[in-house]
Amino acid sequence: MNMKQHYDVIVVGAGIVGLAHAYTAALRGLKTLVIERDAACLGASIRNFGFVTVTGQRAGAHWSRAMRSRDIWASIAPQAGIDVVQQGLWMTARRPAAHAVLQAFMETDMSAGCELLRPEIAAQRHGALNTVGLQSVLYSPHELRVESRTAIPRLAAWLHEAKGVDFRFGEAVVEIDTPRVRTTRGEYAAERVAVCTNAAPGGLFAPIWEEHGVRQCQLQMLRLRPQPGFQLQGSVMGDLSLIRYEGYAALSPATQLRTQLEEEESASLAHGIHLIVVQSADGTLVVGDSHHYGAAVQPFASEDVDAIILRHLRETLRLSEANVVERWVGTYPSSSAVPCIIHAPSDAVRAVTVTSGSGASTALGLAEEVFAAW
Repeated sequence: MNMKQHYDVIVVGAGIVGLAHAYTAALRGLKTLVIERDAACLGASIRNFGFVTVTGQRAGAHWSRAMRSRDIWASIAPQAGIDVVQQGLWMTARRPAAHAVLQAFMETDMSAGCELLRPEIAAQRHGALNTVGLQSVLYSPHELRVESRTAIPRLAAWLHEAKGVDFRFGEAVVEIDTPRVRTTRGEYAAERVAVCTNAAPGGLFAPIWEEHGVRQCQLQMLRLRPQPGFQLQGSVMGDLSLIRYEGYAALSPATQLRTQLEEEESASLAHGIHLIVVQSADGTLVVGDSHHYGAAVQPFASEDVDAIILRHLRETLRLSEANVVERWVGTYPSSSAVPCIIHAPSDAVRAVTVTSGSGASTALGLAEEVFAAW
């Protein structure tokens, strides 16, 4: 057992929410320790697109949080040796009702810097898009993308090397009684504790997550190799995303689009499918995703779900080849009530989780808010 070691802040969880809190604490000159139960970060933070999404986030605080997180990512990525492999978002509208949603979005404050393009203009600027039959394409310059599988461990390493943050992997926190924090391997002391876990049933603060209706969300994702020379000018989404992302879905024209999609894409909606495509530095495409909810994430993936995702991919991009090289199941905590939860069981403890699948997009801004109010 480790002897008791003293810190200003202990962060529980080494996913992006935990690392965001460790970064914010370190910037404030606080001696910080991150404790992670697994030998490496294996959860939601590496099983995603690495897509820092601003446009389409819920209007108000969450959109502002995403914009702030994007700016922080852009600042720390070069310092940490993390490559920004893509920038920008191309949102295609195939149905007139989808075009109406984009027109309404362009009337909001969140559209600053965005452009609503005619299909022929979009085709000139982004040759990989299949613009045949499109009504319009929204271009946003705000988004950026990192490769999650390498960016998260690199961010942790940089926090240790450059910011003096300590890490303990393979250690689970079993009791928090500030200043005492007890783990499966030792005991520590801290003035403050930030619990940034995946809000799993049976974990720390499980009753709080249950009160907020938190469920676990399972998603299916794929990596494909396109034809040689294929290049995306930025991340790509389509009509189904317009009724999933609240920044669009809350607009009045989205009601008509939803009704049409319920008739035409019932299987996609039944599996919570909407298309996101990003490209990695090696040219492969990361494609997804679906959403299934429950108390526990199932490890089984459906070939039928993958087939629907791939159909949307082929409809959206000019692909002559799309060979699947990898498949996996992702996971994150989800709540229909709130996009994130900040719980304060005492003056010394904060339990924080992102419940909207937008941890990569909002965690760095959220951590600033937590410490500013703490």
